[in-house]
Amino acid sequence: MGITERIDAVTAIPAPWRGTEIPAPKSVKIELTGRCNYACSFCARSMKLRDQKDMDRGTYERLLREMRAAGVEEIGLFYLGESFLVPWLEEAIDFAKNEAGFPYVFLTTNGSLATPDRLEGCFRAGLDSLKFSLNYADETQFKAIAQVKGALFRTMMDNVAAARAVRDRVAAETGRRCGLYASYIEYDGEQGRRMQSVVDELRPLLDEVYALPLYSQAELVGGSERDRGWAVTAGNRGRLAALRDPLPCWAVFTEGHITWDGRLSACCFDHDGRFHMGDLNEQGFMDAWNSDKYRALRAAHLKRDVRGTPCETCVAYR
Repeated sequence: MGITERIDAVTAIPAPWRGTEIPAPKSVKIELTGRCNYACSFCARSMKLRDQKDMDRGTYERLLREMRAAGVEEIGLFYLGESFLVPWLEEAIDFAKNEAGFPYVFLTTNGSLATPDRLEGCFRAGLDSLKFSLNYADETQFKAIAQVKGALFRTMMDNVAAARAVRDRVAAETGRRCGLYASYIEYDGEQGRRMQSVVDELRPLLDEVYALPLYSQAELVGGSERDRGWAVTAGNRGRLAALRDPLPCWAVFTEGHITWDGRLSACCFDHDGRFHMGDLNEQGFMDAWNSDKYRALRAAHLKRDVRGTPCETCVAYR
């Protein structure tokens, strides 16, 4: 199964998860770090609305064992930060795959720190999927949006290109083949055309490339992006070629999100903590997953009326 099939399976909200008290999610993203070396204008992380530190390793291992026992099948070793900043990323992958026993371990990166040596370590540890976020058509756009030095654009591109050779060599030696993917954001009607040269350069080296809409990130960045003439989608509706209805929002039902400090969040873009549904330092994963707060939020989504909930300010629900 490719990455787009997996994404669509999560965003579809299968019948067993269309309720208030529901089974464990099949997929969870866990934040090894809240830090990132980019300051992208479309991402509210750079506003630093909550602390951005690294997860305690003992907490990470405890949570992974607990989630796997609860039935979680897919674990993403990232949330709102850049996981290649974490020196023990390769060991985190190895633990998820070979100690906790997750069938599918995935990762998204901006690519700037994904050097061939580190990629090899990740592939040998058992990583099943690596997606690069290629949200820039050229160095000029990269500097304007990522707000870092332009040389990192070529570094990112070179790392993506190198990933294929490293992946294939490791697969030949170990029998483990990590899927290689990329996504890009269509900020406006011209971005798809602008991205064509980047996509043409890298598509032969990747298993899939797909487009995403521009998210408002709980309306934290929507206003400034609209001022630039960019099209902001309602809530998180999945990938561009398979958009879902904004209500009920799939993220509340089919995917868990855990911050570096052990909070369970109901949102893909919980930059300020308003979507925290439970504290996994004080309660079990399933207790938080079906907490009173979480069940009330799901009920509101199923009624398609989220007034008075943390989701009220999101552009999708106005």
